[in-house]
Amino acid sequence: MKTVTLIPGDGIGPEISDSVKKIIKAAGVEINWDIQTAGADVAETEGTPLPQRVIESIKKNKVALKAPVTTPIGKGFRSVNVALRKELDLYANLRPCKNIEGIKTPFENVDIVVVRENTEDLYAGIERKVDDDTAESIKIITRNASTRIAQYAFEYAIKNNRKTVWAVTKANICKFSDGLFLECTKEVSKKYPQIEYKEILVDNLCMQLVQNPQKFDVLVLPNLYGDIVSDLTAGLIGGLGVAQGANIGKDCAVFEPVHGSAPDIKGQNKANPTALLLCATNMLEYINEKDAAEKIRKSLYKVIAEGKVLTPDLGGNATTEEYTNEIIKNL
Repeated sequence: MKTVTLIPGDGIGPEISDSVKKIIKAAGVEINWDIQTAGADVAETEGTPLPQRVIESIKKNKVALKAPVTTPIGKGFRSVNVALRKELDLYANLRPCKNIEGIKTPFENVDIVVVRENTEDLYAGIERKVDDDTAESIKIITRNASTRIAQYAFEYAIKNNRKTVWAVTKANICKFSDGLFLECTKEVSKKYPQIEYKEILVDNLCMQLVQNPQKFDVLVLPNLYGDIVSDLTAGLIGGLGVAQGANIGKDCAVFEPVHGSAPDIKGQNKANPTALLLCATNMLEYINEKDAAEKIRKSLYKVIAEGKVLTPDLGGNATTEEYTNEIIKNL
């Protein structure tokens, strides 16, 4: 039996975690869940939102499923997500965005994968207050991290039968930092002649994503642009409630949805577990449970396409429990 670290998070996190656990068990996969709490409540009792025990658990088990954890805006502790990525060197943030039948959006045939560098850029958190009226943040881009994420993007493209990798920067303005990122991706692209390589400025990309998203395939970006663009691409397919994410490192991986903890609907039995469930299917593939992953996806997509038992954010009036049971019934 495989042991997987589970971080239930806060807000709706524990509810959707329970839903996903039930579905995985119903699909025939027995997992020993190593449950580790993190976040604001833990910070009050243990003095930190991310205790060392959580890091050690993931290092030991090599794989984790993480529900959303609340991050305070403008005050309090830094993001648990950012800290996890840094501590475990989870350098690749993977965000597949593909239309799901039954989820109405203005766009069809969207199938984009965002590959975001996860360890540096402005997210390195090197900032200071110069004086009462001035704050300063330092943007870090290195050859090592840029080359590594470019290689990941091209390897992903090959393994998943993708045709094109787009390097996304603002190298016309940030000539040294984004210029280095672009130089590295271009150099890496020469080793993969079977994959078409293209470059685009991030502002132009954002415009074209809402005009003709079907033209894009794999996007590779520095950290900040990747964070913004991946939410934009999620909007093309129905929003963060159906958007999946993964943080991949050399030795371990953390699978997590990208939506927030939605404390306003905590405990009301109407949270949508779809994004966490999709993350869980990717996690199952990562631990070589591919048949179960495919079975769960087929059931989930069938329930959404039928449109009879859906949570409120998907246009229905079903509870989390009813939605979960419907997915299990269709397995």
